[in-house]
Amino acid sequence: MAASSPTRIPQPARATFVGFLTVLAMGTGLLMLPISTQHPGGIPFFPALFTATSALCVTGLSTVDTATYWTGFGKTVIMCLIQIGGFGVMSAATILGLTVTRKLSLSSRLNATSETKGEGEVRDVGALLRRVLGTGLLIEFVVALMLFARFLSLGYSLERALWYAAFHAVSCFNNAGFALYSDNMIGFANDPFVSLPICVGIILGGLGFPVLWQLQRHLRAPLKWTMNTRLVLIGTLSLLVLSTTYITVLEWNNSLSHLDPAGRLLAGFFQAVQTRTAGFNSVDIGAMHGVTWLGMDVLMFIGAGPAGTAGGIKITTFGVLFFIILSEIRAQDAVNVFGKRLSRSVHRQAITVALLAVALVVSATALLLALTPFSLDEVLFEACSAFGTVGLTTGITPKLNDPAQLVLVVLMFIGRLGPITVATALAAPHRQRLYDLPTERPIIG
Repeated sequence: MAASSPTRIPQPARATFVGFLTVLAMGTGLLMLPISTQHPGGIPFFPALFTATSALCVTGLSTVDTATYWTGFGKTVIMCLIQIGGFGVMSAATILGLTVTRKLSLSSRLNATSETKGEGEVRDVGALLRRVLGTGLLIEFVVALMLFARFLSLGYSLERALWYAAFHAVSCFNNAGFALYSDNMIGFANDPFVSLPICVGIILGGLGFPVLWQLQRHLRAPLKWTMNTRLVLIGTLSLLVLSTTYITVLEWNNSLSHLDPAGRLLAGFFQAVQTRTAGFNSVDIGAMHGVTWLGMDVLMFIGAGPAGTAGGIKITTFGVLFFIILSEIRAQDAVNVFGKRLSRSVHRQAITVALLAVALVVSATALLLALTPFSLDEVLFEACSAFGTVGLTTGITPKLNDPAQLVLVVLMFIGRLGPITVATALAAPHRQRLYDLPTERPIIG
C-alpha cells in the first residue's frame, strides 16, 4: 500500500479566512435570534448577514436602523463583532489559548502573526498579542471616559451614559462607524466634546499598532522612526489636512450651511476623519455634491495605516506607489524613500494590492449598476465605502435588493482581510519552479 502523503499544515492566511467565516456565521445566527431584534419572530437572513459582516469587518454600513431595530442583546452582539473584527479573529483565538493553556502551538503563532502583521519573531507573538489587546483596550477606555463625562453632562442616566460611551468608543477605535442614534452623529455636529474624542479614537486606531508603539518609545526621536512610521504619519497628516480643506470648502454653503462657522470647520474635519475608514457622519452625506463624493471615494480607497483597525489599500501602499512613480519620472534606477532603498518585492506587493483593489471596486460598481437603478456616483461611493470598510453611505444601502447587498457583503469581507490575504487563502499550493524563463521587455506607454 502506498504511503499516505503528510498532512498539510494550513496556511496562516487560509486559517484567518476560515476563522472570519466561522465568526461571521456565528454572528449572523445570533442576530437572527428573536432576542436580538425588536421585531417579533426574528429577522430574515440577509439583514442579519449584512449587519454581522459590516460589524465583523468594522465597516458600519447597515440596511436597518441600528438604534431602533436591535435590542440591547443585538447591539451587544454587534459591539462584540466589532471588537473581534478590529482585533482579529486569529489574534483573539490566540489570546484565549494563552489564557487557558498558557502556551502557543506553532500554527497558532503563525496565524496570529499573519493577522496582526506584528513586529518581532515568532517566539514573541504571545507578548505581542497581549500588547495589542492592552493598547486597544487602553485607548478605548480613555475615549469612553471622555464620552461618558460628556453624556452625563447632557443629562443621560448613569447606565445609559456608560453604555453609549462604551459602544461608541469600541466603534470608533475599531473604525467601525456604528452609532446608537438613528441620525448617526448628526445631533453632535456642533459638539466638540463628542466629535473630537471620536476623531481621536479613529485616528489612533488607523495609525496601526507598530506606529503607536514606536511613538511610545521614540516620540521625541524621529530619526529612530522606521520607514513605515514615517510614511504613515506623514501620509495621515497630509491626507487629513487636504481632505478637511477639500470637504469644508466644497460643502461650506451646501451640507454644512446650517452650522455656524466654527461648527462647519468641526463638521468638515469630522467627515474628513471618517474617510480614514470609519463610517460616522455628522452631516447628511446624501446631500453632498458629486465632486465631494468623488474626492471621498479616493480617500476611502486609500484608507489608513497597516496593522491597525482601518481598511483600504493603506497609506503605506499609496506612499510606495507615489515614490515608484516619482523615481520613474526622475529616471532613477532604484526607489528611495527617506534615505532607504525599497526592495523589488515591495514594488510588486504595492502594485498587486492596488490593481486587485481597483479590479474589485470596478467589478462591484459594474454589478451594482446592473442590479440597481442608482447612478454611477452613488454606487461607486457605496463600493468604495464597502471595500475600504468605511461605512459612509449616500443613503442607498437600505434600498438595495438582496443580490446588491451580497455584492457589498463580499466587498466588505475582502476589504477587511485584504485582497492578497483572500487570494492567498484560496490559491492552490505553491510549486517551486526549478528554472528561469528567458527575459524579454515589451514596449510600455
